[in-house]
Amino acid sequence: MIIVTGATGALNGLTVEYLLKRLPPSDIGVSVRNPDRAQHLANRGVRVRQGGYDEPVALRDSFADAEQVLLVSSSDVTADVNAQHRTAIDAAVEAGAKRILYTSTHGTDFNTPYPPLAINAAAEQYLAESGVAWTALRNGFYGHLGQLLGPWQATGTIAKPADGPFAWVDRRDAGEAAATILTSAEAFAGPVNLAPASPVTLADFAAQASQLSGRSVERIVVDDEEWVAGETAAGVPETAARFTLAMFQATRSGHFSQPDHTLSRLLGREPRSIADQLTEQIAG
Repeated sequence: MIIVTGATGALNGLTVEYLLKRLPPSDIGVSVRNPDRAQHLANRGVRVRQGGYDEPVALRDSFADAEQVLLVSSSDVTADVNAQHRTAIDAAVEAGAKRILYTSTHGTDFNTPYPPLAINAAAEQYLAESGVAWTALRNGFYGHLGQLLGPWQATGTIAKPADGPFAWVDRRDAGEAAATILTSAEAFAGPVNLAPASPVTLADFAAQASQLSGRSVERIVVDDEEWVAGETAAGVPETAARFTLAMFQATRSGHFSQPDHTLSRLLGREPRSIADQLTEQIAG
């Protein structure tokens, strides 16, 4: 059985959907904090059990009978996420899982200005010491284009701090790749980079947006502190603004610029491009 955590979230929710195209539902289980939110999966025959990263006993029970466990990285900003990841890995080991997979990040490293990269590096290190086969799914960046680019359709500008090349993927492709790895006979041992062959910049987004929308979209580089001040004036907590700023700073130092062809190989096609994603955004 394959057990997936975070299955009511966007990424691993997609992973479960792709698994259901490959496996009977009786071969799939999910471990979720709120089983009511996974009722749609239970209705389709997926095993649903309650388990949170702060509940080792419940978590271990939710992993029972698992051959593989896919752990989503914690997004709980109020928690000790390193401890949560260790708890989840320990529970999977104690439940007898033969392989543990973890949703990591492209560019993961201890030496980085962007905190999630060090958190993921710690989780990968703990996995390597677990004594169980493991795979780190080092996904490229994914998310909502509105958050990445800002209101460019209204303003005609992408006004953000200076950036460098970064791996941007469509969440659907990341979910499909995870399901492919989970159902593959290939070992995929250790870190696996799931990034496009060509990194992009915000200037690339501006050029594509201009071409697709038929209007000029300008990339404007905003000074770091000026951008933080603007975000806080708009109601964003300063800690959140500086967290996002750290991501832009990490792109400048090349943390996310390494190309890779593994994602294309797993999908059997090229990943969805930024043009594809912008087209969907424009269409509404």
